[in-house]
Amino acid sequence: MTTIVALISLQSYATAQVTNSSQPNFSQVSPQVQSNPVPLRSSLSNYSERKRRLLLKLQHPIQPIIPNTSKQEIHLLLKLNERKVYVYRGDSLQASYPVAIGRPGWETPTGKFKIIHMVQNPAWENPFNDKREIIPPRNSDNPLGERWIGFWTDGKDEIGFHGTPSVKSVGQAVSHGCVRMYNHDVRKLYELVKIGTPVLVTR
Repeated sequence: MTTIVALISLQSYATAQVTNSSQPNFSQVSPQVQSNPVPLRSSLSNYSERKRRLLLKLQHPIQPIIPNTSKQEIHLLLKLNERKVYVYRGDSLQASYPVAIGRPGWETPTGKFKIIHMVQNPAWENPFNDKREIIPPRNSDNPLGERWIGFWTDGKDEIGFHGTPSVKSVGQAVSHGCVRMYNHDVRKLYELVKIGTPVLVTR
């Protein structure tokens, strides 16, 4: 409010200056003033500059728009009773896939975990015989299929999501604790997650 009043006062002052310059009263002007008149152009120039500064004060400062570059993280929800894994970005469901889970006595562990190990075309070492037989990658008999996504370990063995050549087992409780998926599904899941992605396993 104060600034606006000052601007009006300046406008009145400038108008008076212009009027006095265009219609001078020579009878009241001393010879000394006549010999050094104030140029009209200079007066208007000073007024315009002061007016510009006042107008700048009236304008609201432009606040920069800072884009929110933070991305909501992917997390997984594995529901054992539903035999499904759900992929979320924040609260938004991105995808879901059918799975096979651990059989009775070899139940898939429940709780909060994080992805700790990822392998494309993994080899498989048989933990159930003394010779620790190894089946190489891309072998049709490899029970891990085309991807391995580990989320639990006891320091020796791991449990995780993996592909399977036994497509009929998907949807069943038949594994030794791991989470079997169709190969085409586990390839998609592999591209969505990373080391550290949270995994919540519930009944």
